[in-house]
Amino acid sequence: MLTTSPENATPSPTTHEVATPDRRPILFLISALVIALDRLTKIWIVDHIRPGYSIPVIPGVFRLSHVLNTGAAFSMMENWRADYVRIGLVSFSAVAAVLVFVLLWRVGRALSLTSVSLALILGGALGNLYDRIVLHHVVDFLAVNIYHYHWPDFNAADSCIVIGACLLLLEIFQPEKSPE
Repeated sequence: MLTTSPENATPSPTTHEVATPDRRPILFLISALVIALDRLTKIWIVDHIRPGYSIPVIPGVFRLSHVLNTGAAFSMMENWRADYVRIGLVSFSAVAAVLVFVLLWRVGRALSLTSVSLALILGGALGNLYDRIVLHHVVDFLAVNIYHYHWPDFNAADSCIVIGACLLLLEIFQPEKSPE
C-alpha cells in the first residue's frame, strides 16, 4: 500500500482558497456594451438631427435633441474658455476612468452591486471621454421636461454613470445583514 506523508500531501483548499470564476471579463463586457450603446446612439443622432433641433417623442415631456456640450455635466462651464475647459475635463475624466478601472479590477472577481455599478460608470466615463478627445464636445440628445422644468440634455453615457452612482448609493445605504 502506497501512503503519502503529511508533508507530501496536497492540502485541501480552505473556503477562502476555493477558486471562483473571475467575473472581470463580464464586467468589462458591460463597460464595452455601454460604450457601444453610447457611440451608436450618438452616431444616430448626428446622422438624423441637426444641431439645435429636436424630434418630439412624447410631446411636452420627452424629445430627442442634438446638443453639442462643450461644458461639463449638464452643460456646466460651457461659457468658460473652451480650450481650458476641454483640457481640464479630459484630464479629470481620464484620471476618474483610471481610478474606476482600478476599483473595478479590485472588486471585479465577483459579480456584485458594486462591481456592476463600477462597470456602468467606467463605460459611461469612457464614452464621454471619447467625445471630448475626438470631437471636442459631448453629444447630448435626451431632453426631458416635467411640467415647467427642463432637465439639461444628457446622453446614454450620462445615464449609465447616474445609474451606476445610484446603485452604489443603494449598496452603501443597504442595511448590513446580520450573521446567522
